[in-house]
Amino acid sequence: MILVLNGPNLRRLGTREPDVYGAETFDDLAALCRDTGRELGHHVEVRQTDDESELVGWLHEAADGRIPVVLNPAAFTHYSYALRDAIAQRTAPLVEVHISNPAAREEFRHTSVVAGVATGTIAGFGLQSYVLALHAISEMNTTS
Repeated sequence: MILVLNGPNLRRLGTREPDVYGAETFDDLAALCRDTGRELGHHVEVRQTDDESELVGWLHEAADGRIPVVLNPAAFTHYSYALRDAIAQRTAPLVEVHISNPAAREEFRHTSVVAGVATGTIAGFGLQSYVLALHAISEMNTTS
């Protein structure tokens, strides 16, 4: 199993700033992730929350279960040390993803407090960022 975890406002894909995030919906994202996982031979569970504590709880669940994670922390990327500390406890690969390229956006988005404890980061490829992350995790799981 691979968990695909999404932070605040991502359920609003398709209506939220389509010039930045595109016209595809959260349901489109979830289907893309599940289909990609199936093609790679993995069960993928996609979750979204606007609640920081719920996201931390899911990361603890992943650490306890040695479950790989694709994580779009959304706005929590830039300030959530609680999220960073939860990610630091990971026991399996965790890839940070972003639909847009934070480095090409507002200055406050240029810093990720979670990148230093993630396995890697993929950003700026739209929903394909998730596909790339799932491929990376799948590759890591077959070579480790």
